[in-house]
Amino acid sequence: VAQMIKNLPQCSRPRFNPRLLCASLFLDASVPGLLIVEKIQNIGEQGHISLLGHSLGAYISTLDKEKLRKLTTRILSDTTLWLCRIFRYENGCAYFHEEEREGLAKICRLAIHSRYEDFVVDGFNVLYNRKPVIYLSAAARPGLGQYLCNQLGLPFPCLCRVPCNTVFGSQHQMDVAFLEKLIKDDIERGKLPLLLVANAGTAAVGHTDKIGRLKELCEQYGIWLHVEGVNLATLALGYVSSSVLAATKCDSMVLTPGPWLGLPAVPAVTLYKHDDPALTLVSGLTSNKPADKLRALPLWLSLQYLGLDGIVERIKHACQLSQRLQESLKKVNHIKILVEDELSSPVVVFRFFQELPGSDPGINATPAPSAAPSAVGRERHSCDALNRWLGEQLKQLVPVSGLTVMDLEVEGTCMRFSPLMTAAVLGTRGEDVDQLVACVQSKLPVLTCTLQLREEFKQEVMATAGLLYVDDPNWPGIGVVRYEHANDDKNSLKLDPEGEKIHAGLLKKLNELESDLTFKMGPEYKSMKSCIYIGMASDDIDVSELVETIAVTAREIEENSRLLENMTEVVRKGIQEAQVQLQKANEERLLEEGVLRQIPVVGSVLNWFSPVQASQKGRTFNLTAGSLESTEHTYVYKVQGSGVTPPQTPIGTRTKQRLPGQKPFRRSLRGSDAISETSSVSHIEDLEKMEQLSGGQEASEANSPERHPGAPAPREAEPPGAPQDGAQGLQDDHLQVEEPESLR
Repeated sequence: VAQMIKNLPQCSRPRFNPRLLCASLFLDASVPGLLIVEKIQNIGEQGHISLLGHSLGAYISTLDKEKLRKLTTRILSDTTLWLCRIFRYENGCAYFHEEEREGLAKICRLAIHSRYEDFVVDGFNVLYNRKPVIYLSAAARPGLGQYLCNQLGLPFPCLCRVPCNTVFGSQHQMDVAFLEKLIKDDIERGKLPLLLVANAGTAAVGHTDKIGRLKELCEQYGIWLHVEGVNLATLALGYVSSSVLAATKCDSMVLTPGPWLGLPAVPAVTLYKHDDPALTLVSGLTSNKPADKLRALPLWLSLQYLGLDGIVERIKHACQLSQRLQESLKKVNHIKILVEDELSSPVVVFRFFQELPGSDPGINATPAPSAAPSAVGRERHSCDALNRWLGEQLKQLVPVSGLTVMDLEVEGTCMRFSPLMTAAVLGTRGEDVDQLVACVQSKLPVLTCTLQLREEFKQEVMATAGLLYVDDPNWPGIGVVRYEHANDDKNSLKLDPEGEKIHAGLLKKLNELESDLTFKMGPEYKSMKSCIYIGMASDDIDVSELVETIAVTAREIEENSRLLENMTEVVRKGIQEAQVQLQKANEERLLEEGVLRQIPVVGSVLNWFSPVQASQKGRTFNLTAGSLESTEHTYVYKVQGSGVTPPQTPIGTRTKQRLPGQKPFRRSLRGSDAISETSSVSHIEDLEKMEQLSGGQEASEANSPERHPGAPAPREAEPPGAPQDGAQGLQDDHLQVEEPESLR
């Protein structure tokens, strides 16, 4: 290749830097394009080598046909030989393809041509007389069976889904005994068992089927055995488990060296064994076109760049990361690991679970069968929500770990760590695994504390008037609550504008408290009404104070909103009533003064001789009490009347004083052994003194007789010999000085 490039004309030689080329491709793109440039710049030299292979393939295609045929044949044969030796697949052929599932579709065509000799002539009639059957595991990749039927033109009844073990063995392994029963039933019905797809590392949890037993079954009934899975990468290591090593005896397998080795734009490879080149050509596994053979060029360059030691080192590093995470998570409480083989599994799947009372945490991590189905399902959804929250938190805190969140049918929501598919691309190291474990340990107190407070929160909400507990199992927080206002229609699912307004104000007030809790507003589960969603609790929260604060705040917002809504009508009626009273008072004044005083000249003379002491009368409107009052008191005493005492703002009966620096909804630290001797004790003593002082003042005020606010305090009997005049004057002056201070 280097000699070919050297012989090219000077103007056509490839002079470019792959980084500059990628930057020029995305220079005028939007912001997402610029982010792609950053990822391309971090792919490493081996990534640039594989990208260079695509450019070299375009240059090689310009050679004359004879040289091109020899060069492409050499590249294809060398790459096939290297892959077969590295992954212990003797005397195999290789098919390179971009789509990972494309190789399996070609293998199915090859199996059809091999079992149906007249398929080339009769076509579908042969398949109609004896329908083929393709067996897939229930743990296979989603959509694989539908893809095969679409590519082969077969109806869906040609697929047979084999269930996994339910009693013995892993619940993600194919049930071999049930498979044999299905094969016998299909043969009795006149069908032809064609192909079996086994897993060497399922797509979900990385479990491996019993490939050795499946191979014996396929040889007995003449079925083509195809194996795929991430665990096939361990065939390049020195030590391989017996279950994975049995895959070397299968009829075909699919390898994905791109993710395993961190190589971008590298094709997937299907290794197969077949002796008839004509059938492989008809099936599309081989081709005489040089362009098809050049697909192996990027992988050919990358394998030479890495070498055997580099390939083994990358795969070994990924397996060591998995083992490191397994060993660390075994020491963490409330974490369950779903691992089939702890010694060789390159995939780690774990989840958070809650230990049930009276059960073994290592065995029983699911609800008891005696529990009600609704309760079991609700607990399952609740635990799934917590695991989903934990997975999202870990993905944000340690993005280089490549952690993914998935939903399993039996276990529920779990987190998967598969370094074989992500470590080479993301550059995951052992320190990242340690950081991941540390983040798991830091989040466990939040999860356990939230679980402990959920039931208490539910009971407090149900016992509080005006609040409705909303059971939303998909919310990973303390709970969901809704305030029921006076006009709330419980049976209606329509939009509630008044309720939305109250909940919006409540959410604003709660967020202004600056507590450790997070509050959100959203629609009720299976409803369109607004609710308050309370997030995770990181510390011991006083649930009673939290619930009462929500109820009191919502009630205040509702009363304030009602006051504002009724203000216009109240003011309008008050003005009309004031006008009527003023008109009536004016008529009474005319009757008192007489008619002569209303005549302009006579009235002035009469008022000069006998003036009338008329008081200025008006009306003032008390918005709080909603009543009219006379202004006579204002003009006489120069102060406004108190009127009707406004209703007190509702306050919580459990409202307590907080220590300096203590955030809302925290439980009191009294009785705790973890109190600091320098700060916490002094704060608690101050708080106790304040409570005693306030309690003493309230008791003295309650026992003292009522007196006028401006009257002096009564003096006690003075002992004989006490000063009478001078000391008394000084005391009076001192009291006169203190009274304005207290009033101020």
